[in-house]
Amino acid sequence: MADSTKKDLAAEVREFLSTRRARLTPQQAGLPVYGGQRRVAGLRREEVALLAGMSVDYYVRLERGNLSGASDSVLEALAHALQLDEAERTHLYDLARAAAPSGRRPTATASRVRPTILRLLDSMAEVPAYVRNARFDILAANTLGRALYAPVYDSPLFAQRGPVNSARFMFLDPASREFWADWDKGADDAVAFLRTETGRAPHDRALTDLVGELTTRSDDFARRWARHDVKFHRSGVKNLHHPLVGDLALPWEAMDLPSDPGLRLNFYTPEPDSREQEALGLLASWAGTGTVVPSRND
Repeated sequence: MADSTKKDLAAEVREFLSTRRARLTPQQAGLPVYGGQRRVAGLRREEVALLAGMSVDYYVRLERGNLSGASDSVLEALAHALQLDEAERTHLYDLARAAAPSGRRPTATASRVRPTILRLLDSMAEVPAYVRNARFDILAANTLGRALYAPVYDSPLFAQRGPVNSARFMFLDPASREFWADWDKGADDAVAFLRTETGRAPHDRALTDLVGELTTRSDDFARRWARHDVKFHRSGVKNLHHPLVGDLALPWEAMDLPSDPGLRLNFYTPEPDSREQEALGLLASWAGTGTVVPSRND
């Protein structure tokens, strides 16, 4: 592992553990609080060490970024002490594996969508669906998916470069704040997912470049990136404002494609007989007849 990569990884471990420690109060951890002024709002290092059943010196070593050689039992004790959720616990294990002497490299992300997946997308005619990678590059979409995401495809960001990338659109195109009705939540989720992915794939140069670009060009991204939050991106409800059919609250699911590492199928499934179902039917009708979704300049 290159020295620069080691330093970056150590910094990631240090910031992740220190931010998790800072958010947890002694009361939340079940520790007694005695009189006097505390210099930190969260847990002290010695308190984390006590909760994890390890020496203070060893915990300090871990928080300084040295996870190399940490056993699963140590990681589990640390996750328990810091009350990590599933995504945070997985991130901790990913960081530890990346710090191992072998310097593991995950399976490379697939770079193209196979014909069978493209046919699957086309067969999902009644729901918007698309395939993206872990960097939020949209690699393929069905007709309704492209129609739903018309403001993203229409962005001038992608006139001279590709592929369409929803994270770049979110943080670098002001039009994203109108398209995503709940922009702040969407931004929080996107950054947390990208942070999760950097732990899983620390050697992904394209991912590193994307994070660097967004950190440099967007204060909103940089502020969220500094929180070191992580999250799985599996399901939820997306609130969108479409230029043709208005406000939509669409339940969505994300499914990893096991035969295509790093790719996932996202699709939206409106409630039966809902306004959203009616709106998507109208959008599908327009898309099927070749109606052009108006651009922001029309």
